[in-house]
Amino acid sequence: MRLPCPLIPGTLIKRYKRFLADITLETGEKITAHCANPGSMMNVAPEGGRVWVSRSASKTRKLPFSWELVEITEFDRPALVGINTNNPNKIAFEAVEKGVIPELTGYGTLRREIRYGENSRIDILLEDASKPDCYVEIKNVSLRRRADGLAEFPDSVTARGLKHLRELARVVEDDKRAVMLFVIQRSDCTALAPAHDLDPAYAKGLTKAVEAGVEVLVWDCEVTTTEIVLRRALPLQL
Repeated sequence: MRLPCPLIPGTLIKRYKRFLADITLETGEKITAHCANPGSMMNVAPEGGRVWVSRSASKTRKLPFSWELVEITEFDRPALVGINTNNPNKIAFEAVEKGVIPELTGYGTLRREIRYGENSRIDILLEDASKPDCYVEIKNVSLRRRADGLAEFPDSVTARGLKHLRELARVVEDDKRAVMLFVIQRSDCTALAPAHDLDPAYAKGLTKAVEAGVEVLVWDCEVTTTEIVLRRALPLQL
């Protein structure tokens, strides 16, 4: 997925009210950027950290800047992390279209944002006359707290995420495929585990979903200041 170019570098002053971030650009200009990330952003919003923003050409936007990337330096090497939670769906959609994910190939049609379950929308629905429909739910991952490279999800309590796990389990009961695809918007992780301490209910729900037949795929990303693309599959540690 191509990022809006050129991205503009700066320094994070602070992130607040969930969707706002004050940033000093390299020019010295201080701006308030939109932060499209409703999570806690634990460990990926360091005050004084190097960040990159995009600028919209729209004249009607209240906040023309959007926070896109942050550089994390607390581990063995600096890592660029995508923090825009609108992007994983686009990243995954492009990857599925190009046949990057082997488990999601061989379908005739691909549709997005299709209603299913109890007032839910599935991110990707794959259909083919020769096989059961495949429902793909996509989750953004940015949290890493450990030196061994373990990524974790979620970074805060997510009742909505738990609901999606239950919806996917019901899909399996209807003899269709259900896939939870975790997109890690960074390349310095080695595996993914549920964050038991941050949301024990979700951690238990993920285990139950896997036991019910929900498939879990984990992919990290190659992140640069021009694009973010899926890179490699990683293991899940329950």
